[in-house]
Amino acid sequence: MNSVTLTGRLVRDPQIRYASQSQMAVANFTLAVDRVRTRDGKEPTADFPDIVAFGKTAEIIEKYAAKGSLVGVTGRLQTRSYEKDGRKVYVTEVVAERVDLLGRKQDDAKAEPGPPGFYKMEDDPFVKFEDDIPF
Repeated sequence: MNSVTLTGRLVRDPQIRYASQSQMAVANFTLAVDRVRTRDGKEPTADFPDIVAFGKTAEIIEKYAAKGSLVGVTGRLQTRSYEKDGRKVYVTEVVAERVDLLGRKQDDAKAEPGPPGFYKMEDDPFVKFEDDIPF
């Protein structure tokens, strides 16, 4: 089974291009995905996987996501190769089958409102914890 699920923030604005023959949108972006804190107490590090999305998913990313946006990506891992300067170059990336817009960084966000169901993490009532929780 080839299945990948990631949650992270866009490292930079997504790059959008359109396929020459089909005019299908293609979005490329990189996520900063935190690793789990280690047992020895060291600060967690991050991984930076490259993501590619096609069609409507790419168009939504172009319209609503920007550097710092928090997104969830579900897809598959893919390795491809090409020739550059006479040598073979291998690329491993995640092909997104679904991208969920989870929130976005306030100061880097695009001004447009998001699609239905889009919210900012700071507006989520479950994120704000009170000191009087009974357990």
